[in-house]
Amino acid sequence: MKPSILVFALLAILSPITLHAESKVTFSGDIASVVFSKCTSCHRPGQTGPFALMTYEDVSKRAKTLRSVINERTMPPWHPVAGHGEFRNERRLSKQQIEKFNRWVDAGCPIGDKAKIPPLPKFTDGWQLGEPDLIVEMKKGFDVPADGPDVYRSFVFPIALPEDKWVKAVELRPQARSVVHHAIFFLDNTGSARKQDGKDGKPGIHGMGFRITGALGGYVPGSSVAFLPGDLAMPMTKGSDIVMQTHFHPSGKEETEKATIGLYFADKPPSKKLVPIQVPPLFSFGKGIDIPAGEGEYVVTDKFTVPVDVDAVSIGGHAHYICREMKMVAKLPDGSEKSLLYIDDWNLDWQDRYYFKDFVRLPAGTEVHTKLVYDNSAENPNNPYDPPRRIRWGRQSTDEMGSMTLLVTAANKAESVRLQAATRRYTIQGVAGGNRLVAQFLKNNDPKRNFTKWDKNKDGKLQRSEMPFLLRRRYFDQFDIDGDGALGKDEVE
Repeated sequence: MKPSILVFALLAILSPITLHAESKVTFSGDIASVVFSKCTSCHRPGQTGPFALMTYEDVSKRAKTLRSVINERTMPPWHPVAGHGEFRNERRLSKQQIEKFNRWVDAGCPIGDKAKIPPLPKFTDGWQLGEPDLIVEMKKGFDVPADGPDVYRSFVFPIALPEDKWVKAVELRPQARSVVHHAIFFLDNTGSARKQDGKDGKPGIHGMGFRITGALGGYVPGSSVAFLPGDLAMPMTKGSDIVMQTHFHPSGKEETEKATIGLYFADKPPSKKLVPIQVPPLFSFGKGIDIPAGEGEYVVTDKFTVPVDVDAVSIGGHAHYICREMKMVAKLPDGSEKSLLYIDDWNLDWQDRYYFKDFVRLPAGTEVHTKLVYDNSAENPNNPYDPPRRIRWGRQSTDEMGSMTLLVTAANKAESVRLQAATRRYTIQGVAGGNRLVAQFLKNNDPKRNFTKWDKNKDGKLQRSEMPFLLRRRYFDQFDIDGDGALGKDEVE
C-alpha cells in the first residue's frame, strides 16, 4: 500500500474517534465552570435565586429547565444587546457556551471525572461585598397588604453620622424581596425626617415631605452590587440619616418588610464628583406619556447636550411593565455615533446598573439621545391589563414612566460646577414641561431675574430663607450646586 493511501486510511479510521472525543461534554470539564461563574452567585443560600446551583446534583436535576431559560436568554439575567457598550462583570453566555449546555443535556448530563470538578468560588456569606463598614436596620417592620394599590413609604434609618464620609457602595437586604419594586436612598442631615417618622401610627413617612440633603443611589430587583470604580465615591455629610423611599407592589400575600442596609466607606474624598445625566429628566414626567390601548409602538425621545468633556462611568434605565425597548446613543461633535446601551426586551424585574469596562470619553457638544418604546397591545405578554387599557404617566407599576441615566464625571475637575448647572437646568425644564402651573411659577420666580430683590441682606448670595416658600422647599437644592446652603450668582445663571 502506498504511504499516501495508508495515511488517508488511518485518518479515516481515527477521525470519528477524534471528533467523538472533542464533542463529549461533561459537567466537570465544561459545564461546572460556567454555572459557578455565571449562576451560583445568586443561586445559593441567602441570595435571590429560588434554588441552589452549587453541585452536579443541583444542576443535573434541573437541566431541562435550565436549558429552556438559557436558550430563551432569560437566564443568566443580562439584557444589554451585544455591541452596544462594553461592561464589567458581564453575565451573558456565548453561543458556544449555550451550544455546549444543549449537547450536555442531550447526552444525559454526564458528570465526567468527579476529581476534576472545579471548586466553588469563594463567596462571602450574607453581604455580597463582604462585611460593611456600617450596618443599619429598620426600627420596626412595615406590613404590606396582600392586594390593593402600590404602596409608597419612606423609612428613616437614624444614624446621625458623627463626621463626613464618602460612600463606595450601598447594599440593601430586603426581608420581603417579592414585594419590593424599588428603593431610593436619600440623605437628611436636618432631622426633619426623624420628626415625621411614625406620625400616622405606622413605621415610616407617607410621602416625601422631609428635607433631602443628598442621595446614595437605589435598589431594584435583579441589580448587582458593586463598588464605584477607582476613587469615586458619594458624599454623606456629618449628621446624616438615611431615608429609604420604598415602592411596594402587593404580591397576593401579606408580607412584612424590615430591611437592612450595609454601607461601605472610602478612606478619602474622591478626586472628582459623580454627576447623573437622566434623559428624559424625572422619568419623562414632562413628556405627557399617554399610551392608547392597543398601541404597539409608542415612542418617547429626548436629548441632552454635554457642555464639557465628560467620562461616562455607568449607565442604567428605569420603566414599568409595557416598556419594550430603551436605547441611549451619543452623537459626537465630529458626526460619529456611539451606542452606549441598548435593551431590546425590557424586563421590570431585572433592572440593573451597568459599569463600563473603561470610562467612555464624551467631548463637549456631544448630544446624548434616549429612545424609549412602549407596547400597549394585547400581544405584549408583560401588559398588566387584559384587555389593554389606556396607560398614562404615573408612579404605580401599572402606570408608565421611563428614562435612562448616564453617570459621569467632568474630565476637567474645574468644570464640574458647569456640568451640574446644565443638568439641573435640564431637570427643571423637564418639571416645567410636565405642568403648566409649575412652568408659570418658575417663570415668575426666576432666581436670576429676582436675585437683587430677594437678596435682603445684600451679601451677594441668596439664603434659603430669602427665597419664596415653594421655591426654597422644592427647588432650592436643584440650584445649590456646591451644597453650601446659599446661591451665588453663578449658580442661578
